[in-house]
Amino acid sequence: MTATTTARLAATPTRMMKPPSARLRAWATRAPLLPALVFMIAVTQLPFVATLVISFFDWNALYPKARHFTGLDNYRQVLTDADLRHSVWTTVLLTVGVVLASLVLGLLLALLLDRRFRGRGVVRTLLIAPFLVVPVAAALLWKHVLYNPEYGLLNGLLHYVGGPQPDWISRTPLLAVEASLVWQWTPFMMLILLAGLQSRDQQQIEAARVDGANDWQVFRHLTLPHLRRYLELGALLGSIYIVQNFDAVFTITSGGLGTANLPYTVYQSFYQAHENGLASAAGVLVVIGSIIIATFALRVVSSLFREEVSRA
Repeated sequence: MTATTTARLAATPTRMMKPPSARLRAWATRAPLLPALVFMIAVTQLPFVATLVISFFDWNALYPKARHFTGLDNYRQVLTDADLRHSVWTTVLLTVGVVLASLVLGLLLALLLDRRFRGRGVVRTLLIAPFLVVPVAAALLWKHVLYNPEYGLLNGLLHYVGGPQPDWISRTPLLAVEASLVWQWTPFMMLILLAGLQSRDQQQIEAARVDGANDWQVFRHLTLPHLRRYLELGALLGSIYIVQNFDAVFTITSGGLGTANLPYTVYQSFYQAHENGLASAAGVLVVIGSIIIATFALRVVSSLFREEVSRA
């Protein structure tokens, strides 16, 4: 063997020198995961590919033989149609309002539960309960138990103090939907922020108090910067869900009074107007928006893990 051949063998990457048995063992360890991978592709990716294909066709379910390829016309109509643009704007308002209100209330509750007091475990369990309620059941609860103008709890309290008896859903429809979603998502934000509060460096806080810092200064200069990543994570995860929310809009207002968001508009286009192509295009846009938000959420989660590893 010449010196040149020896040098080439030495420069060959280690992974190229693996014996066949090592490759077989690697595939053997992956083999149990293949059925789950095939099932996931069949259940999630194939329907999305079918939706993507249908979005390029003018396809009305009432006239299936009249379908034809239209290219990007459905997407152009989604982005230019006045009703669809309004549903996009409603989705933005609904998402921003619910996420911000849930974050603020969740932060206040997390700060409360971070303190030691008698019965803290019971209070924590009660505060988590709204997040465990089925979304449709939560919407029905708000619509009939709280908002009903005749026997609702809100009007009952107002009647007790001699106040007016408004019809909450017809007077403030979007706010009515937002309130039910804030009630359900505040516990989720509270749990994330409570985890962030309990991961603070207590030595820094004690040092700040020794130096004379009050509660507000500790919160502003130590707690809030530490919670930044957790606030971002809660906002991104909440946005992913609220953008796709359908239950509250459908149950409380049935999409009327200017509360139809993009998922509800997809439902109207598909099940009521039978416009499969148009509904598919709108659905694809919702998925793309959710993927963009999810990408940022994964980056925030990765940065949180890196920070925890660096501390350890």
